[in-house]
Amino acid sequence: MQIIDTHIHLYAKEYEGDLQALIHAAQQDGVSQMLLPNIDSESIEGIKKLSVDFPGYCIPMMGLHPCYVKGDFEDELSVIENELKTGKYIAVGEIGMDKYWELDFIQEQEIALKRQLILAHELDLPVALHTRNANQEVLSIIKELQLDGLRGVFHCFSGTIEEAETIIKFGFYLGIGGVLTYKNGGLDKIVIDIPMEHLVLETDGPYLSPHPHRGKRNQPAYINYVAEKLAEIKNISKKEVADITSGNARKLFRL
Repeated sequence: MQIIDTHIHLYAKEYEGDLQALIHAAQQDGVSQMLLPNIDSESIEGIKKLSVDFPGYCIPMMGLHPCYVKGDFEDELSVIENELKTGKYIAVGEIGMDKYWELDFIQEQEIALKRQLILAHELDLPVALHTRNANQEVLSIIKELQLDGLRGVFHCFSGTIEEAETIIKFGFYLGIGGVLTYKNGGLDKIVIDIPMEHLVLETDGPYLSPHPHRGKRNQPAYINYVAEKLAEIKNISKKEVADITSGNARKLFRL
């Protein structure tokens, strides 16, 4: 069984002490590829190193995360845009809006998101969207821009069934991670009604560890807990979950 983790911050400082061991454990546990979203200009070096050290296994994206959109966002965007135009990246991400952690630069977040969506469309790349407490805002922007053929994933989806249906209608996937395993998370009640062809799996490590490791550092191999929970909800085998969601990931990111 092989499974693709579509969103993990493997370059994060939380992994510095035992990164090689974690990657080896993930490989042993069937994780066939890990897709790495960028945060800002400072995380680029770490992403590039991993993509060189583990070619074809650690695969980079490039984007400016909404929580890192500050007063200097124009300078940050210039760096990101140059990387996307000159480097080899499979997606524009992690981009979006965040109305949970960051409220001081909401207008700047919107500008940065629009710029990066337009660039993704121009480069024919998918997007990895961060939409914490901002599903409606991001959906409105996508609708406003009318970028035919724009595709991507609403990473770490947490919303209503109506929002999920709208996301799917727009041609996007739902990224499902550790929240699915939380007893009172509520995501299980949404996912049960979403066809498998619209789902991809992720860890979002080092954050959002699945049960029974909630509150601890998330690890690459823990994506198996998410797959197991989804298999339980859908009443199918874990292998089917891995095959379908990994196939969706290959299609979306053209792996």
